[in-house]
Amino acid sequence: MRKSILLTLLFAAIFSIVRADGGMWLPLFLNYNEAEMQSLGFKLTAEDVYSVNHHSMKDAVMLFGGGCTGELISSQGLVLTNHHCGYSYVQSHSTMEQNHLQNGFWAKDKSEEIPMKGLTVTFLVYMKDVTEQVLEDVNDDIEEAERAIMVKNSIEKVIKEATKGTHYKATIKPFYYGNQYFMFVTETYSDVRLVGVPPESIGKFGGDSDNWMWPRHTGDFSLWRIYTDKDGNPAQYSSDNIPMKPKKYFPISIKGIEENDFTLVFGYPGTTQQFLLSDGVDVVANVQNPIAIDARTIRLDAMKRQMNLDPRIRLMYSAKANSISNGWKKWQGESKGIRECNVIAKKQAQEADFQQWVNTTAERQKEYGNLLDDMHRVYARYSEHVNASTFINECIFGPEIISNVLHPYYRLLAYPAMQGENGIVENNREKLLQSNQSFRNSYCPAIDKEAFVELFTYYFTKEKKELIPAELHKYVLDEATVRQMMTDLWDKQATTAPYLTDNDKFTQFVKKAKPSQIAKTANSELAKIYRAVYDQYVQVRNQYSVEHSQLNGYYRTYVKALMEKDTARVFYPDANLTLRVTYGQVKGFEPADGVQYNYYTTLDGIIQKEDPDVYDYKVDPKLKQLWETKDYGRYANKNGELPVAFIASNHTTGGNSGSPVINANGELIGTNFDRVWEGTMSDINYDVSRCRNISLDARYFLFIVDKFANAHNLIEEMDIVE
Repeated sequence: MRKSILLTLLFAAIFSIVRADGGMWLPLFLNYNEAEMQSLGFKLTAEDVYSVNHHSMKDAVMLFGGGCTGELISSQGLVLTNHHCGYSYVQSHSTMEQNHLQNGFWAKDKSEEIPMKGLTVTFLVYMKDVTEQVLEDVNDDIEEAERAIMVKNSIEKVIKEATKGTHYKATIKPFYYGNQYFMFVTETYSDVRLVGVPPESIGKFGGDSDNWMWPRHTGDFSLWRIYTDKDGNPAQYSSDNIPMKPKKYFPISIKGIEENDFTLVFGYPGTTQQFLLSDGVDVVANVQNPIAIDARTIRLDAMKRQMNLDPRIRLMYSAKANSISNGWKKWQGESKGIRECNVIAKKQAQEADFQQWVNTTAERQKEYGNLLDDMHRVYARYSEHVNASTFINECIFGPEIISNVLHPYYRLLAYPAMQGENGIVENNREKLLQSNQSFRNSYCPAIDKEAFVELFTYYFTKEKKELIPAELHKYVLDEATVRQMMTDLWDKQATTAPYLTDNDKFTQFVKKAKPSQIAKTANSELAKIYRAVYDQYVQVRNQYSVEHSQLNGYYRTYVKALMEKDTARVFYPDANLTLRVTYGQVKGFEPADGVQYNYYTTLDGIIQKEDPDVYDYKVDPKLKQLWETKDYGRYANKNGELPVAFIASNHTTGGNSGSPVINANGELIGTNFDRVWEGTMSDINYDVSRCRNISLDARYFLFIVDKFANAHNLIEEMDIVE
């Protein structure tokens, strides 16, 4: 009976009258949003967006790689996504002699397209509510650990039945902290080839300085193609494979956009946490983010110093720096937004209101009376463990020599040698040598030395002493002393077994050292630091895991209670890398008093930002020539400008990178690639007055392909709507 009531509450929450002030909607239920979408200008129907029985927009949208979105834009399997989504793949196929990352790449015909080993794209076949099957035997009296096992077993059973006799895969994910479960049946393609990518001076224009910022002038796109076997089925790479013949692809509109135009973003948002208590927001803004930001500043400073000196190091470290800097910049904006929007105070007020509602009846007091107090108590411990694990992850495992050399060396060789397991040592030597060689091919010791010294110094001088293992308290000294100790410790690695910083000596030692010699290295100074911190990390993560599970159970009850309390409120589920629809309008915004941001940028802004002495602001000579002659062709707007990017009020997050931005007629007008810095707290608190997604204008993408790259073969295969 309770389960039936809960499902009724969930459906009522999902199907409430909706508002265009945030939300990541499951396309399965988009018919309940249809009226509002159409009131904002949408000229199609929910069935055009998502349909099980007919081809729809969802058939043209894919999960690109492991964490981006892509979309089909031609009848020949051509895929559009962001430059940064394919960045590491392009880098892996770049050399100093053929630097596709720096110079760009354009296949003039299909024979020139480059296969990308390991890159996959995944399409949704259908989604289904499987809550009743998953929770069939679950009730409120079951302990959390037992519940997790029961749910896991049920999920495996449902997936097995759903995919039996097919090449499909399926995942079942919890929604509303496990109050509801949906199954996603998918089809994955593994023959994906690079078709075109602009030079870094276009695709990454503005670099870290402009990342997350508006106004933005980045041509953040890349082009790929999906190949199938001759029957149209997914297949591993083969020269006999043919371009995909898609069920659906997007026509591209160059008719232009205006402020307040309807926009729809379709994609795979990664993670949001809209239901966090004030304690959880405090952990993010005042515990986790400050530590991670400081530590990543150290690493990025070290990288940039060397990358600016040597183009080979720039190529080697571009993807690494991108990976580190994206979160680093986002977290700064997130914490800033949380402070400026008083999110913690707002959450506290909501909690007080919730408790007042609970206290109005004896029945609610019995069921929910201690809920918030119990959560506050868990958070007190959880906060300390987040602090410790963040320091260890970002500082101790930040240096590459620790994460990529010492850690695998200790796990594969030193620890087994200490246990007298000589057979394991012998079996693991070659494995370690192979992983080490792969790592050293893209490693700069000068960068890592600076990072090592500064990160270890930061850890021993900034972390709470009581959260540092007792045997390492001898390093908890003043900053200058610790920095010298860490410098000496680094220098010692080249002359002390296993010679971590001298690759030739390290390789020879791994090849030839006896297990007894390897075992002795576990007592080196650096190995002792690593072992003490790693042992603590394991303990902290185990405690963290228990607390996380407890909180998850409490949040499941909390969200259920919120739905019971606020029956008129819209409760969209948090993002979890499943296909979602978000919609809004093209809009500028005011980030601060007296500041007004326009809704679009142009090529003029690129020229205004040009700085030949700064790598991120160098303008390609051909692009500048096209600007000088105003050779924009049919891609100029009504004012004669060449649009580059625009902003809208769509609720997006990580994973929406590369998502198609669709107009009222179902035509592609842009590709989502970022959010404004002032609104990155939208993962926790969406504020329509300051949260904006940033999208590449389709006209700039087409202009680069057509006028800059002269890749007319690609233009000809797209359906361009004028």
